[in-house]
Amino acid sequence: MKNTIAALLAGTAIMASGQAVLADSHIEEITVAYFLEWPLPLYDAWANGEFEEAMGVELNWVSFETGTAMSAAMASGDVQIAVSQGLPPFVVAASAGQDLEVVDVAVSYSDNDNCVVRTDLEIDSDNASELAGRRVAVPLGTAAHYGFLRQMDHFGIDLAGLEIVDMAPPEGAAALSQGAVDFACGYGGGLSRMLEYGNVLLTGAEKEELGILVFDVIVTPAGFTAENPDLVAQFLAVGQAANDRWNSSPGNDEMLVNIADRAGMDLEAARSAISTMTFPSAEAVLGDTWMGGGMAEFMLGVANVFVDAGSIDSALGNYEDRVNPEPLSTATN
Repeated sequence: MKNTIAALLAGTAIMASGQAVLADSHIEEITVAYFLEWPLPLYDAWANGEFEEAMGVELNWVSFETGTAMSAAMASGDVQIAVSQGLPPFVVAASAGQDLEVVDVAVSYSDNDNCVVRTDLEIDSDNASELAGRRVAVPLGTAAHYGFLRQMDHFGIDLAGLEIVDMAPPEGAAALSQGAVDFACGYGGGLSRMLEYGNVLLTGAEKEELGILVFDVIVTPAGFTAENPDLVAQFLAVGQAANDRWNSSPGNDEMLVNIADRAGMDLEAARSAISTMTFPSAEAVLGDTWMGGGMAEFMLGVANVFVDAGSIDSALGNYEDRVNPEPLSTATN
């Protein structure tokens, strides 16, 4: 696992240091990374052209399968804003020296990220010890990877005895359906397909009781935000306005049609997935639980889990300077 993550992130600090940063007045287009099959209210604003209208630049939306790939794209300068990057891949990149920062919380989703055990094995939380020595598909360096590590620790399962295969959630779901793996971990559409062939070990609520939080963040290279604070604030303002629309009328079909279209999903699949998600207001995100201190503390805990698992070499002393509330604070005004 450590070698795979290291390979994904090799050279990111060097690439980031040489990345060209453009000031607000010179930018004509920026690239935004996002996930397919991951329905978010801000996709409605994307469909309506609200970002371009507010920001005065063209937005090029590019889909990715994992948060680690998003980190690499930001390091190379190909992506300026990553929407809904899982916190664990952000922590992995930051711990490796990549100069990224969190500027908002995109979504919280304890029930939309999990590990699924093949039905025929008849393994649940009561006999989870029987997973020892099994083969598992995990997208390394992602939120699903972090949840997997915490669950294995909770059930006392030795990682060294597992055969861990690095697979994005759609591939993990296919492997589970074919019996090529005994259990698989993932999120979004991949998780939905996994659940057709198996069962979870812990519910979202049970994971939260253990302190296994699952949320995604909006991330930018620190240099880009420093040079373009107003542009980033405008992006966040539009996204938060879309969240407010959704939160005031959850299940809004008019919004959902646009959200499903941009997420590459049919309407009912999008409705099912988004029902497991919550979208914190800007005021909540700026509070103590998130950007007011709790997030940086949680990042350190995530990093230490990865260090203990041998997935990364070391954690930063703290992650406070990896959280930048200024653009969101500006956006609320």
